[in-house]
Amino acid sequence: MSSPILFCWSGGKDSAMALYALLQRPDVHIVALLTTVTETYDRISMHGVRRELLVQQAQSIGLPLHEVRIPPQCINPVYEARMEEALRVHYRAGVRGVAFGDIFLEDLRAYREKNLARIGMSALFPIWKRDTRELIRCFHAAKFRAIAACVDPKVLPRSFAGRELDDSFFRDLPAAIDPCGENGEFHTFVFDGPIFRNPIPINVGEVVDRDSFVYCDFLPSEPQ
Repeated sequence: MSSPILFCWSGGKDSAMALYALLQRPDVHIVALLTTVTETYDRISMHGVRRELLVQQAQSIGLPLHEVRIPPQCINPVYEARMEEALRVHYRAGVRGVAFGDIFLEDLRAYREKNLARIGMSALFPIWKRDTRELIRCFHAAKFRAIAACVDPKVLPRSFAGRELDDSFFRDLPAAIDPCGENGEFHTFVFDGPIFRNPIPINVGEVVDRDSFVYCDFLPSEPQ
């Protein structure tokens, strides 16, 4: 019998690879996607992607979407309280495992495990400690497609915002930058790949500077 798992979904490539790995396992059953959305902006927290595109992702994947609403510049106690409230909904439904797309940030893993343990849940990390260059090769081999939603201008030129993660993106990536942006160098939006029934049609909008990051706005587009 498969175990019910809640998946923490960011909309980006690491989430997509981790979800892809879990969907191929017969011993787990993904019950829903859990995503934090910033109130007022109505966008995925951190990545800045419009909520409408998040909804389209979930619909194309074919899984229910549970949105956790948090305020702008959310402080940790508020974030943790709202996450716990959402997690308890799934706990009451019999879910005991929560999966994440983290790769090698030990402190983040410990933080997640500690918060889940408080309410009797455990964490799964399907792509933990995978070599990030190998992950990108697998990402392309599986025919995933993603675009850079935001970049940290302290380590990457702002011109990377809005670029598709194709071969030229990684050729131009400075050698010191992790290929998966695991240190926060860039965040992505996945719009096509084997987990989707249909690609997510988007248009690239304006590039703006906000909260020390450079964001590229993506606009929903009509399917071809």
